[in-house]
Formats: sequence, C-alpha cells, structure tokens
Amino acid sequence: MATTHRQATTLALAHALSAAERGLAVIPLTRTKLPALRSPHRDDPAAPVCHGECGRFGHGVYDASTDPRRIRELFAAAPWATGYGIACGLPPHHLIGIDLDTKSGTDSSAALRELALRHLFTIPATVVVLTPSGGRHLWLTGPPDVAVPNSAGRLAPGIDVRGAGGYLVGPGSRTDHGVYGTAPGTAHLAPAPCPPALLRLLLPPPRPPHRTAGPSTAGHGQGLVQFVLAAHEGQRNTRLFWAACRAYENGLGPELVPALIEAARGTGLSEREARATIASAARLTQQRQ
Repeated sequence: MATTHRQATTLALAHALSAAERGLAVIPLTRTKLPALRSPHRDDPAAPVCHGECGRFGHGVYDASTDPRRIRELFAAAPWATGYGIACGLPPHHLIGIDLDTKSGTDSSAALRELALRHLFTIPATVVVLTPSGGRHLWLTGPPDVAVPNSAGRLAPGIDVRGAGGYLVGPGSRTDHGVYGTAPGTAHLAPAPCPPALLRLLLPPPRPPHRTAGPSTAGHGQGLVQFVLAAHEGQRNTRLFWAACRAYENGLGPELVPALIEAARGTGLSEREARATIASAARLTQQRQ
C-alpha cells in the first residue's frame, strides 16, 4: 500500500526522534531534501543576520535540536515534511558526512579507496546510509575543536563532504526519488572517529608560513578580514576558521584577532562564538607547525 503524505510525516518524525535519542540534532526536510521551514526574514532584505535569536523557526541547521519537545514543534510547524536532516559538526558527535555520489559518472567508492591507499588510512566500520540514487553516506566523527568545511568534489570527483553548517538526510526520510535507509549491518553502529590522515585531507590545505612584516603582510591580513565579511549564512564559522588558520600560519594571528572578531560579529556571530572558533584555529595551526 502506498505511503500517504501524513504517514510519511509521521514516520519521519519517529525516525527524527530516534536519531535525537542518539545525540543527533535534527530538522524537518521536504521531499526535495531542503529544510521544510522557510526563513521568517525572507521578505525583509534589510533584516539583520539571525541564527534563530528571533525565537522563530526557519533558520535551517540552526533550528536543529535533540530536544523531543522542540522537534515535535518543528514538525508540527511543517506538516508537509517527509524527511529529516541531521546537523553536522555539533556536539556530542561532531558528525562528518562523506557523500559518495553516483550521479557524476565517476566511481566515487574507488576514488575513496585510492585516497585511502595513497594516504595510508582505512575507513572504520561505521554507520552507512544508502541513498535512493545508489550513493552512500558514511558517518564519521571529528574532534570537538576542529570545524570541517562543506565541500563538493574537492576531496575527489563524486565525493562531497558535509561538515560544520551542513546536514545529512537521515535514514527513513522519504524524498521525490525514494527512501533513505541504513545499510545492512551498520544501523547498530556508532559513528566512528575520522582517521587523522583523512581529517587532514578534509581541512583546507595550510599555506607555507610567511612571517615577513610589511605592506604585503598587512594587505594579506585585510584580505582575510574581507573574506570573513563576505560570508553568507552557513559559511560564517567555516570562513572565520579558515581565515584564522591563515592568519596564524602567516604570523598575523595575535594582531589580526580583534579585526577578525569584529568582522565575524558583522556577519552575525557572537563574540563568544568568534573567539572559540579562532582559538580552535590557533590550536590546530600550532599542532601543524
């Protein structure tokens, strides 16, 4: 018997609540895999950047929650939802999604195996979600002080990465192309830690240290500030983290911190969020040097 829309919504809510019990923050999705609730600020181009501080729903992954009551409220506000998204990069799992696509005409699984051989890592036993198109999502966990950026095809053709500010379609979600499901034998597993060698590949490559003071260094510092200021919703933490890494690699970290914080606040981040992200970048950079 065909699944009705109401049944699909009920099933999606049940799966979302189950995921939340495992510590995974969720949001409702439509059949097109997009957040089911539109931004409450969409008709006001002059509205300040908001991550949900207004108290209303419709802020994408910033709505994600593990609180059963809030999840029920989200789905009640979106009765057309037929799936759910799992926010990446959030505690306690700091989830990283490796999306092995099949639409690009390349063998993304073979590309990942080649990367593993070349960089001497193995993919541990972990949760694997099968997509309706025949692709696979591998769930991994990252360190709490490292923000993995989202990317498409940067790791290898056909391999997308979901990190901070991104989300994965949860198993049990119904879309226009079919239902997402957990691969046999992996539903009982916890997301496995990302191998360190793979984690290094997922992060933006470090630039060679350049500590010469002068006009070019100052100009580079201003460019990093502008890079942060140009961030759109969903990019703010990632851009700030990347810019802070570059600043510390070039010996500009301490002197550029105030300008980076000010730029981050201009995009909508709180000073506390900005300082925490910059501190993470400083720690990572010190480990690499």
